[in-house]
Amino acid sequence: MDRHSLTRIRPSAKTHARQLRTAMTDAERRLWQSLRLQQFDGYKFRRQHPLGHYVVDFVCLEAKLVVEVDGGQHSERQDYDASRTEWLSQRGLRVVRFWNHEVMNDIEAVKAVIWEALCENSQPPSQPSPLQGEGAKEEL
Repeated sequence: MDRHSLTRIRPSAKTHARQLRTAMTDAERRLWQSLRLQQFDGYKFRRQHPLGHYVVDFVCLEAKLVVEVDGGQHSERQDYDASRTEWLSQRGLRVVRFWNHEVMNDIEAVKAVIWEALCENSQPPSQPSPLQGEGAKEEL
């Protein structure tokens, strides 16, 4: 999977994602507070991010992990969710799903599942290396 193919965004999808960001559910907002600012050991998550024809709730492109928070309407859209998950899986992404009540009532368990998925999917994010050349003092 080419990372660039996942980050190319159609203008209409970008507009739709922006609208979704302003209308996040309480559960999505609660989970976002735990995912934002690289709180998972440096892993960067994006919220309401377009991937192909879909907008996913949260994605860590580096770890190829999609996190979805589902409300009651998803029980009526199981076929749609299954085809969406299949499409994402074909592109090398792993999808983990949580119900709203799981996020609202047991955020620590949700975070533990996400952490486990991050550890399974990838190496830790790369950190910038310290300066070794320019500006380094030469020992005498």
